[in-house]
Amino acid sequence: MDEMKETQTLNLPKTLTIKWLKEKYQQNQLKPKDVINEIIRRVENDQEMNIWITPPTITRLQPYFDSLKKMNPNDTPLWGIPFAIKDNIDLINISTTAGCPEYTYTPNENATVVQRLIQAGAIPLGKTNLDQFATGLVGTRSPYGEVHNALKSELISGGSSSGSAVSVARGHAVFSLGTDTAGSGRIPAGLNRLIGLKPSFGAWPIKGVVPACQSLDCVTVFTHELDDAIFIDTIVRGIDKTDPWSRDIRRQLSSTLPEKIYFINDPPIEFFGPYASEYQISWQKTIEYIKQLNIPIEYIDGHYLVEASSILYGGPWIAERWSDLGEFITCQPPNTVFPVTEKILHSGTNSNHTAVSLFKAIHQLQKFKLRAHQQLENAVLIMPTSGGTWTREQVRENPIQTNNDMGRYTNHCNLLDLCAIAIPSDDAATEVPFGITLFSKYDNEHIVLSLADLFLKCKSTMTKIPIKEQQETPTTTLVVVCGLHMRGLPLEKQMLEYKAKFIREDETAPYYKLYKLATTPAKPGLVRTIEDNNEGSSIKVEVWEMPLSSFGAFTAQIPSPLGIGKIILKDGSQAPGFVCESYAIHNAVDITPLRSWRTFLKDSVI
Repeated sequence: MDEMKETQTLNLPKTLTIKWLKEKYQQNQLKPKDVINEIIRRVENDQEMNIWITPPTITRLQPYFDSLKKMNPNDTPLWGIPFAIKDNIDLINISTTAGCPEYTYTPNENATVVQRLIQAGAIPLGKTNLDQFATGLVGTRSPYGEVHNALKSELISGGSSSGSAVSVARGHAVFSLGTDTAGSGRIPAGLNRLIGLKPSFGAWPIKGVVPACQSLDCVTVFTHELDDAIFIDTIVRGIDKTDPWSRDIRRQLSSTLPEKIYFINDPPIEFFGPYASEYQISWQKTIEYIKQLNIPIEYIDGHYLVEASSILYGGPWIAERWSDLGEFITCQPPNTVFPVTEKILHSGTNSNHTAVSLFKAIHQLQKFKLRAHQQLENAVLIMPTSGGTWTREQVRENPIQTNNDMGRYTNHCNLLDLCAIAIPSDDAATEVPFGITLFSKYDNEHIVLSLADLFLKCKSTMTKIPIKEQQETPTTTLVVVCGLHMRGLPLEKQMLEYKAKFIREDETAPYYKLYKLATTPAKPGLVRTIEDNNEGSSIKVEVWEMPLSSFGAFTAQIPSPLGIGKIILKDGSQAPGFVCESYAIHNAVDITPLRSWRTFLKDSVI
């Protein structure tokens, strides 16, 4: 009863930081058990948000309170600081589930990162919810329930480190550990107004972490303050000689700023979801803030980042996930694994993922990595952490595409051996955060952190520049056609039905290939090649203009493997147009030398 009375009168701020809590301990105004009692109350109040799998209890944490009595607070920099742990990271004698009850095991030692934090005096509260097997960026793929956004409950929390982020945002922990393979340590930070630090691959050991994709996995941290994230890094960083993936990457302590900031202008940043326009306005405002930092800015072509990202789930790296989890999944009864998770993981068994395809992907990725590291030698790339968000209901209705959208600006990071930090910018709407991510090469963590610090400190004093939604909302769009929809061919009538009008004949940029697809009737497939491999050609096309009011219905009736994507024309401009999915070319005839579907029709009998 006395403990409950003390808990009821304890007035902890919602935002917990290391500095604040250490000061209260030093002034003897708080004790660790008082803090944990209040945290437990908050956890119980937020139970319906599905944040925890193994929540904190006083009984289970008593050994840590006893250990603190033997520690000198002056020698243990995290003395009494409570933290949360994503439930794919081992905490001794506490079940690790990876979000799958049937997978559960009880480790007999701590993960290396956890052990280092405990030795520094931190209190491990328990294990947080996640997208099962750390496969997802939405926070809804868990049999333990969908994790709610910390600020607006109907929205997604982001994943896969969903519970870890929300536990910090809701005041359950001062900081939390997550993991990041495709963006799981950054997306939840952006959606819950937090700092999300993703160190360079190997800088923090991953021993004791359930693998998602071992060659890419990183442990991450969520905090409210940048200083807290940097402080945790100083404690956790360092090689573990028993961890085969550990690297001796020492973060420079200088406050050097980058010589240049990069933005992507091609392909253009795209926004999605119910707050798409608000996200776009926040991004425009953020660009204006960054311009006030007086660091040179340059816009670059980001197509190679998109191509690198596609390797993660569309290439042989998905087989790495299956190599670690496939044996478990195949031995389980049906529906043991969350359905969408099993579907994704099982795609790793695709017969196209051969040793040859793996080496081709490695070689291609190495070229992309070289390009990224040369560009980011003394520079930082800035992108939105995500181009939007979704309601949890929208993700249920379309689980694959909504998740894919969340990874547009994150998937490339670990594949290219980059470090990154996600930081908040201006909210997109009331209780709808918007965040940006700063990237650089693996040994440039110091300039990323310095720029993040400068942005966060200066943003509040920067000139507030009003941004209009758009100068004028367009009413039409260009459409590039290369086959049956051209003038005089069978599907020209569809263009006319959707009120399109012919504008001009044109050509693509010189890095496309044209195929005769194995379809009935025969039709062409336009596929983009890599710019510097000299395999492509300029393909003759037609440019039409169509009302936006018709464009959605028009694109909805396009059959696979065709679709609408951005076509780069010979003058460098871009317009929506017909493209073909790459899988369809395996049984197709390469007619690129003809450079035109019309020429093929004249020279061939179909």
